[in-house]
Amino acid sequence: MTGLVSGHTRVIAHLGVPTGSFRAPMIYNPYFEAKGIDALVVPMGCEAADYPAFLPLVARLRNFAGALVTMPHKITTVGLLDQASPAVEICGACNAVRRDAEGRLVGDMFDGEGFARGVLRKGREIRGASVLIVGSGGVGSAIAAALARAGAARIGLHDIDPAQSERLAARLTRHYPDLEIEIGSTDPTARDIVVNATPLGMKVGDPMPLDVDRIRSESFVGEVVMSDAETPFLAAARARGCVTQEGTDMLFEQIPAYLEFFELPSTTPEELRRLARLRV
Repeated sequence: MTGLVSGHTRVIAHLGVPTGSFRAPMIYNPYFEAKGIDALVVPMGCEAADYPAFLPLVARLRNFAGALVTMPHKITTVGLLDQASPAVEICGACNAVRRDAEGRLVGDMFDGEGFARGVLRKGREIRGASVLIVGSGGVGSAIAAALARAGAARIGLHDIDPAQSERLAARLTRHYPDLEIEIGSTDPTARDIVVNATPLGMKVGDPMPLDVDRIRSESFVGEVVMSDAETPFLAAARARGCVTQEGTDMLFEQIPAYLEFFELPSTTPEELRRLARLRV
């Protein structure tokens, strides 16, 4: 793409409301323009009541390359798919849709894939690792699914609603029967990878999601909160000598996976960061 939309331009629909907070167009589109890729991410503020009818119709457009799905449509999308990935089935949510050669709607979930790719790019192993994930909601479920897929041996789950962790454990077990799952503890002492998948850290004065003093310096510590480059939780972990991963790393790491899913030329998180035109 050269900055002009043509009759050949392929469209990635960015579906959700409100659209004012969308960051994807400011990351994808500068990359497409720089690389001469005739594609465009277009925000589409589809209301929840219209969405079940709208998604199948927009996917029938001849120049439909795929859809990025955000709130409040991630859960609704699952019931509109013809084929869902294990990550979608584990999370009960979907954030990427494409149409295959037979015209079927295929869905996947990349929040967790972005986290896992970040861990690997920082030189840490996932296969055989012992993991603690605090928070068993949408993003915590996605990270658990991705780390299980990457070969984690043990995953500890904790949530303020224990039933949510139990439901996630049951879904993980269906897809990964050899995975060892523990529920309830926030003790990070024996964990190789420790993840805060809760909103704690978004507000000044939030408590820590777990006792940072018990994290080993050898542990890899990740965060999903994107309000600050480094949350107090990550700062405390880094002070203990841990390798850390910011919430925005997960955002940039998952975009190459999206591009591969949409069968578009992929790239690196570094190039995406360099080309992005983010603004408030």
